[in-house]
Amino acid sequence: MGALVRRLRAEGRDIIGMVNGEPDFSTPDNIKDAGIRAIATNNTRYTDSNGTAELRTALSAKFKRENGLDYAPDQIVVSSGNKPLLHAALLAMIDPGDEVIIPAPHWPSHPDIVQMAGGVPVSVLCPIEAGFRLSPEALEAAITPRTRALVLNSPNNPTGAAYDRHELQALIAVLKRHPDIWILTDEIYEHIRFDGRDMPSLAALDEEIAARTVTANGASKGYVMTGWRIGFAGGPRPIMEAISSIVGQLIGSPSAISQAAMIEALAGDQGFLQRNASIFQERRDIAVEALGQMPGLRCHVPEGAFYLFVDCAGVIGCTQPDGHVIQTDDDFVRGCVKHAGVAFVPGSAFGLSPYFRLAYSLETGQLRVAMERLRRYCNMIH
Repeated sequence: MGALVRRLRAEGRDIIGMVNGEPDFSTPDNIKDAGIRAIATNNTRYTDSNGTAELRTALSAKFKRENGLDYAPDQIVVSSGNKPLLHAALLAMIDPGDEVIIPAPHWPSHPDIVQMAGGVPVSVLCPIEAGFRLSPEALEAAITPRTRALVLNSPNNPTGAAYDRHELQALIAVLKRHPDIWILTDEIYEHIRFDGRDMPSLAALDEEIAARTVTANGASKGYVMTGWRIGFAGGPRPIMEAISSIVGQLIGSPSAISQAAMIEALAGDQGFLQRNASIFQERRDIAVEALGQMPGLRCHVPEGAFYLFVDCAGVIGCTQPDGHVIQTDDDFVRGCVKHAGVAFVPGSAFGLSPYFRLAYSLETGQLRVAMERLRRYCNMIH
């Protein structure tokens, strides 16, 4: 899709991209200033491979304050983004051939990371009728003697679905019957939540489960620090020691400059987190309302993140202006680019079709233009 968009733009086409998993805001000035100060004061050398003691202490306070998790600094590992921590956690949790349950739709990297760790990803389909959330019954049915881990991403990419306390407690009841299963929670979108919803960390709800859960997170989405590459994770000491050793061999230490900026991100004014989430909620509502007027499309109203995962089964079989019949979500998405000038990602990339992911992380006026283009296109092909 990226290559197609670039080619059409090079030909002079006006294409609105709704494919990037990245906030469109700028990193707050106080965070940028802290990075600049780090450079000016020569805070540019290697740090401990698991992150500076100052940052891990600040993250320990963050986990306690925001997540109800009592992780000491030596139970926290900082890395160059969230993804190396996911790799390291799964390398520490599983042996070759072990199965890892991943609710689908899922971020494309989750099953790939499992495979790179030698494991077998087991996708469990979570349909739109279930709010794209894993039910306790579906979890129980997916568990086999080879199951060694569960990856849970909430709020979720690509659906924006998030679990409340009651739903997590139901999953915990299942997991407590299977004490050999590790849990890896990916909470990278925790600060982008809507409608005042309670979205607790799973590890905070049960001590037994906390003893086999790694909570992974990062600065990219909420703190608008995608290019700074700072991820962090906390969990029980034995597995965090293993994760620290693995990360140290994979990448060495994270950027000293970015760590200094992250300390400021945690210590400075936090008001922008809610302001940004409110803007995303406004954009969500604009996009959801517009989709409700489009024949052949339907979506779940997301609880967080900045995506809609749209069911496009109603346009399968329709004919595009160039005479091609839409047979898959990939066909529909390519048609949107060519004939409507708006780009999405097909649901096949996330393990569930026929859907597409719409990222509303773009300026609100441009979002309205993009939704109008999509509306006209859907009316055209029906």
